[in-house]
Amino acid sequence: MSPTVEIARCAVDEVPQLFGFAKSVFADTPGWNDRKVLDALTTDLLFVAREQGQPAGYVALRHEPDGSVLVEQLFIVPGHERRGVGHRLLDYAEGYAIAERAPALRIVVEQDNVPARSFYRSAGFVPVEVEIFERILPGVD
Repeated sequence: MSPTVEIARCAVDEVPQLFGFAKSVFADTPGWNDRKVLDALTTDLLFVAREQGQPAGYVALRHEPDGSVLVEQLFIVPGHERRGVGHRLLDYAEGYAIAERAPALRIVVEQDNVPARSFYRSAGFVPVEVEIFERILPGVD
């Protein structure tokens, strides 16, 4: 893992760049939707991972009606893969969810995204719906 990864709230002026990164990777993927991605980037709670000050990935979180936290999007910028950025973002999301006293952390993952599904399974998540994985979080007294 890269020891230089820092995670913080996203600045508004970073959203277009993050959208551009995501679109450059996924625009040709079936199901890509500019509006849906932009909505998550502009309305969800957005945290950015940075390596040496440059965006390396992001995680978009939203609160669910049952109190759970949903990872709407987790994206790694090309060139930053396999350096622990995804694990760091997922750990950050889990820490946030625990601090918010959420009963579970859920993740949206497309049915045909085999690498992502494998990544989440290896991180302890289980499928609970076709495109939703979940990990029950420690109870809060």
